[in-house]
Amino acid sequence: MDAIDRQILDLLRRNARMPVSEIGRRVGLSSAPVARRIEKLESTGVIRGYVAVIDDAAVGEIDAFTEIRLAGDTATEKIEEIARRVPEVQQYYTIAGDPDALVRFRVRNVEHLQQVVNAIRRTGIVAGTKTLMVMSAWDRTHSVDDETAGSSPAHD
Repeated sequence: MDAIDRQILDLLRRNARMPVSEIGRRVGLSSAPVARRIEKLESTGVIRGYVAVIDDAAVGEIDAFTEIRLAGDTATEKIEEIARRVPEVQQYYTIAGDPDALVRFRVRNVEHLQQVVNAIRRTGIVAGTKTLMVMSAWDRTHSVDDETAGSSPAHD
């Protein structure tokens, strides 16, 4: 992976629908070598997929995080069990220090939030939680600039 691959990844993080021709213009290559680089990044697993970034508040959903402290000497790998049991879990991160993990999930409302937190607590491997509800968010990797918003997919 070289500096151009990293530039391509940065552009795709910001807008996965950016046309290959636009990516090429920005990194100083023609479309064909950019397309080959993207295909290689996909085939080697560097690019694992493409997603639509949804404004949760616009659809009436709440994004929340729960810090998790595991019981006793429970291995942090057990966090995946929680993620698989609780469908609202979107991501989890095992982290150094206290707490042991941070879980991000999406819920319909505050009552649903309480149900999800209770489900996490009932797993038998959680000693404690602290839940944080997202009020607003900004993400550098998902901020779409006006110049490329609504453009065709990168592989067209």
